[in-house]
Amino acid sequence: MLSSVLATVALVPAASASASAATGPAARCAPVWSSSTAYAAGGTVSHHGRNWTAKWWTQNENPGATGAWADQGACTGGVSDFVVGEAQFDEIFPDRNPFYTYQGLIDALHAYPRFANTGTPATRAQEAAAFLTHADFESVGLQYVKEINEDNYWRKCDYSQPYGCPAGQKAYYGRGPIMFSWNFNYKAAGDALGLDLLGNPWLVEQDPSIAWQTALWYWNTQNGPGTMTSHEAMVGGAGFGETIRSLNGALECDGGNPASVAARVAKYERITSVLGTAPGSGLTC
Repeated sequence: MLSSVLATVALVPAASASASAATGPAARCAPVWSSSTAYAAGGTVSHHGRNWTAKWWTQNENPGATGAWADQGACTGGVSDFVVGEAQFDEIFPDRNPFYTYQGLIDALHAYPRFANTGTPATRAQEAAAFLTHADFESVGLQYVKEINEDNYWRKCDYSQPYGCPAGQKAYYGRGPIMFSWNFNYKAAGDALGLDLLGNPWLVEQDPSIAWQTALWYWNTQNGPGTMTSHEAMVGGAGFGETIRSLNGALECDGGNPASVAARVAKYERITSVLGTAPGSGLTC
């Protein structure tokens, strides 16, 4: 769905994935994982803000993306090894709202450790670029934390759901990098992330990490009007165009709005350039 000002994603209910964070105080981060280092069973590294322990001898197997590593939970004091550095993030979003911090994005990565962490270095960079492209497009360069057309707020409550809208009919408007909306999505994402987003949807506009986590939930677990998740599209070779389909389907694809598709592709090509990688094939839908 498109609001009169912001492109707001029309998310649909689907089965959620388990992605709850570890509880308790975070340990100090171990030395950062290196693809060139061989690790014996029991070796501990940090990756994407979490500590991991090798289950067996391993080399060049990303923690979180393969079964070679056991997740030991969030850690503090480590070095970010996300494919997008903070200076690159600043370059991509020079006019962003201060709410959207780089650290908030890094903190959110624990929820879906395979995101931008699967496949070749080029594939990982392309997935991160595709995700940030849609965040750029939907929130106008991360300038908006919530949907500004308040006349549409009441529309985002589907009372046919058995749990209704406990936070109020006007509480489930678009928020965050992809303008996350609708009560059924707040319920499903909250269940997946271990958060009461149905009862307290305002968390998405109050906590940068939670805002990014809702976007990652959709990216990694929901097909939307498409045939695959955006994560699957980028790591499986379908390409950027299929991520557009998973977000807005016929509203943009198959001739629905070629100008919008072209605008997204242009943003994607700019962001891949910032990250120093080629955009790949399958750019349009």
